[in-house]
Amino acid sequence: MKRNTSLLTVCLAMLALLSCKDMPRHELRLRYDKPASRWEEALPLGNGRLGVMVFGGAANEELQLNEETVWGGSPHNNTNPLAAEHLDEIRQLIFEGRNEEAQALCGQYVSAQQANGMPYQTIGSLHLAFEGLDSVSNYLRELSISDAFATTHFECNGVNYTREAFTSFTDDVVVLRLTADKKQQISFTASYTSPMRGTTMSADLESATLTINGKGYDHEGIPGKVKFTTITQFMAKGGTMSTSDDTFTITGADEVTLFISSGTNFVNYRDVSGNGESIAMHKLAAVTPEKAGAPLRKSVYAKMKESHTKAYRNYFDRVQLSLGINRQALKMTDVRIEEFKDGDDPQLVELYFQFGRYLLICCSQPGGQAANLQGIWNHMPTAPWDGKYTSNINLEMNYWPAETTNLPEMYEPLLRLTREVAESGRESASMYGCRGWTLHHNTDIWRSTGAVDGPSNGIWPTCNAWLCQHLYDHYLFNGDKEYLAEAWPIMKSACEFYIDFLTPEPTHGWLVVSPSFSPENQPKIGRWFSVVAGTTMDNQLVHDLFANSIAATEALGTDAQFADTLRTLITQLAPMQIGRWGQLQEWMDDWDDPNDHHRHVSHMWGLYPGNQITSTGTPELFEATKKSLIARGDASTGWSMGWKVCLWARLLDGDHAMNLIREQIKPAIGSFGQQGGTYPNLFDAHPPFQIDGNFGCCAGIAEMLVQSHEGFVRLLPALPSNWANGRVSGLRCRGGFEITDLRWKDGEVERCTVKSHNGGTLHVMVDSTILDIETRPGENVIVR
Repeated sequence: MKRNTSLLTVCLAMLALLSCKDMPRHELRLRYDKPASRWEEALPLGNGRLGVMVFGGAANEELQLNEETVWGGSPHNNTNPLAAEHLDEIRQLIFEGRNEEAQALCGQYVSAQQANGMPYQTIGSLHLAFEGLDSVSNYLRELSISDAFATTHFECNGVNYTREAFTSFTDDVVVLRLTADKKQQISFTASYTSPMRGTTMSADLESATLTINGKGYDHEGIPGKVKFTTITQFMAKGGTMSTSDDTFTITGADEVTLFISSGTNFVNYRDVSGNGESIAMHKLAAVTPEKAGAPLRKSVYAKMKESHTKAYRNYFDRVQLSLGINRQALKMTDVRIEEFKDGDDPQLVELYFQFGRYLLICCSQPGGQAANLQGIWNHMPTAPWDGKYTSNINLEMNYWPAETTNLPEMYEPLLRLTREVAESGRESASMYGCRGWTLHHNTDIWRSTGAVDGPSNGIWPTCNAWLCQHLYDHYLFNGDKEYLAEAWPIMKSACEFYIDFLTPEPTHGWLVVSPSFSPENQPKIGRWFSVVAGTTMDNQLVHDLFANSIAATEALGTDAQFADTLRTLITQLAPMQIGRWGQLQEWMDDWDDPNDHHRHVSHMWGLYPGNQITSTGTPELFEATKKSLIARGDASTGWSMGWKVCLWARLLDGDHAMNLIREQIKPAIGSFGQQGGTYPNLFDAHPPFQIDGNFGCCAGIAEMLVQSHEGFVRLLPALPSNWANGRVSGLRCRGGFEITDLRWKDGEVERCTVKSHNGGTLHVMVDSTILDIETRPGENVIVR
């Protein structure tokens, strides 16, 4: 009997070993068994300035190229100087209920009369046409988001080929290395294509380079003055090189390394006096040997790759998330997306979350431009919606994961954009006859601040308050008073605009923003208009601007008299209201339609990303917001579903938030519309591609695990039932705290340690009880 038991134990152990052998490894990779057939299947690489989409074709490889400052137009602004003269007339019409007439006047006297914003553009593509690779086997292409590195492997005629690509964070060039396990197997012809008009291409054998030159378009009356140069340099071991006027050919090489360098004449939003060719050549000279076309030593390549990976992982490795893994992780990524909505694939949620962090690192580096609607990845001469900085939600959503997922450095481009529009936005404030600065619902690389896209969409002068919320939230996470002192003049100037611009409405005497609208919705009351006064979103934004500014003056010990003015005004702002069917009203009047499923949920800003609506502080508004969100529905555009994940997390409903994640990670249908979803390469779909959905959902997943907006840290506030066991580390909380190890089992906190970067009292909720733990700077404390 004892012997049989031992035999049974051995058999079970062997079965377990075999089972483990077939289990997937916990890797953060996008994997595909065929090349990309369209742009939305290609794999994105970026280092903040340079963006590349790698298609992975065996016989025909394409690298689609972007540089963050290739935009149409040139320095300008687009304000309407007639606004102040007609402001009282417009407001009177609104208060008399003659909104349509007010909107028509806004079109003449407030809206920009030209230049609705300049488009983000592209360079084009580098193509490599290979000889003898028409029939391949064992094909696999991957993107490792742990290393910011793309690879393509395949076999052809008994030869194994490998291609490695990355956009170097340290050397600021694109690197592509081509190898084979047999000699003299690499032969191809390189050429450029571009959808941009007027580009020129040239090849030079002496320098072993292929060059494309071009410029940004004239657009809406603004001359295009951005000039770009992209140079590809070839370095081959063995083989021969030859050129035509605009192609470069390598024949019979053992291995080849390509460096792609780009530059433009853009200096800043006021200055295009730079030299793009000089920039591109300088960056190439720093990484290539003196002899043109000479092979790159393996040790040099290995060092470049190592330094790139180290620089990238300095950001990426800060956060670890584990929600479990099963055999779905063995499948190709496009198949996993197709099967996710009705299946169980917890590791895909982790991959999607970390992919959002990967994208933010790759498209928003300190010293560069802020992430636009496409991040930095765009293959069209005019990106969808011009690829602008749509600042009534999309620009801000791009940065929702920055603080919570431990990427505060990525905020720097947004903070700099805010400083710059605070300068150019003085013209927009002045057009209303006000001090300070403001910005309407869109801007571009030239920091234009006028009311664009016509009166039904553009009359929204409240973006300054939203951007200032990011300024102050950055301080709440880092506690840096030197930074706050730098941000305070921008916040104060925005307050000055509202001190001058707010006007009393006639019914209650509340101070309101007028004219304005609730992005990008209209009341459904049988009349067609959007221009109104006192929308809920405006009231929330101005309230938070004033409240944060008062807190900033107290933290800095400055501007006490100015703060007293804000304390008086904040009590006169229109309050949030609960409407006739128990909803949070979107407008000052009770106009909400329970059958309105509009993608924008602007009036819920106070729940997320704001903090005015909470379960503990405002329970009635909390329930009214929930009713409004239920009525608005789940399915929508990709970015809207990302926002709703955040909202349901703040509503402490993890299962509903998980339903939205399933809506988000489903195959995108069509090239344009309101269906949402995810493309095969994990890009978010409006459709078409908009990167904000990736960032919004990433932030929402973080909010499901940890929240800190109520004055205390709440652990596992919205844990869905199918995440019963897991672990996360690295998430940041307001007050300078970082979750260093949070583990849970059967839905309950099993272990939690928190690092205090600044010291002070850690308020943390555990099992519905708030603990107060005194900490020292740098101390790691055990919560459980």
